[in-house]
Amino acid sequence: MTTYNTDSDSANTSVRAFLTKVGEFYLGRTFNTGSGWGKDTWIKIKSNNFKDKCAYCGITDVPLQIEHLIMFNRTQCGMHHPGNVVPACKKCNSSRNRSSSWNEHLELICNNQSQSHLFSKRFKKISQHISDYQYPKLTKEQYSAIRVIAESLYKNIKTEGLKSLDMYKELIDNFTALDK
Repeated sequence: MTTYNTDSDSANTSVRAFLTKVGEFYLGRTFNTGSGWGKDTWIKIKSNNFKDKCAYCGITDVPLQIEHLIMFNRTQCGMHHPGNVVPACKKCNSSRNRSSSWNEHLELICNNQSQSHLFSKRFKKISQHISDYQYPKLTKEQYSAIRVIAESLYKNIKTEGLKSLDMYKELIDNFTALDK
């Protein structure tokens, strides 16, 4: 839970909402992992496809989080789509360098845990998952369009947050002047 909210927090949330909508556009339906079909699909991915194991380190018997293979942010512009989510333990999810690809992250984890012999197997499993759930293969132009919109949305929302404080100050000054 965030203990200090910033304009960047609301801007990032707006970008993620946009990337969710883009993912749903390509999927042709909603993908709400909290209820209904989306939740059932997420449980299937976690339980059936990955056998309740972290996709990166293979650990079991720990809570697993949704990990977006292509980051769900304005830099990588990964969509919220069944083909882009895998289960990850908290350690693997939080240790990922936000600029690295999922396969670089997987390789690092396998090497750090002396499990390099499992890299190929896990890589194939994740790659097959992406294919099975038909994560869209975007053209350079499609990706660029998403990135331009995500950057614009981020900057505009962040700016609006800053402008809101200025508006508040102006309104307070005007209301105070009326009271005199």
